[in-house]
Amino acid sequence: MSTTDEAVTVEKAGGGLPPLKSDQGLFEQVVRGHQFADEWDARYPAQGQMAADAPPGYITLFTDFFGDDNFRLPATHFLGNILQYYTFYISQLSPMGMVRIRHFKFVCRSQGEEPTVDKFRTFYQLQSKLGFFFFRSS
Repeated sequence: MSTTDEAVTVEKAGGGLPPLKSDQGLFEQVVRGHQFADEWDARYPAQGQMAADAPPGYITLFTDFFGDDNFRLPATHFLGNILQYYTFYISQLSPMGMVRIRHFKFVCRSQGEEPTVDKFRTFYQLQSKLGFFFFRSS
């Protein structure tokens, strides 16, 4: 993948990765603790299922996003703009990638600025490892 004004080399998502280890108890804790709406029909993945295996109409969110990454639903427009600009799905974003996005947003807001993709690109470059995307400081 490359953008028009910056060359970014990334690996293709997937690549035969083993399924991520997860914990149903933690999943249920996140669903309750963050008051997921019933109509969201949050589901714990079946054994052996990978992030890319979400059923049609569903997305994959990692429980790590809700802990250290301070992710909340509904997602912000800024996050949506980042995903749209770089053309990948939230299930392809590493937890550390989410940390960078959230941190950038908090810093902008603390300075009275609105976070934008153009401002974000000034400080971070898209990277990929093992099929997941993250951002490295420029």
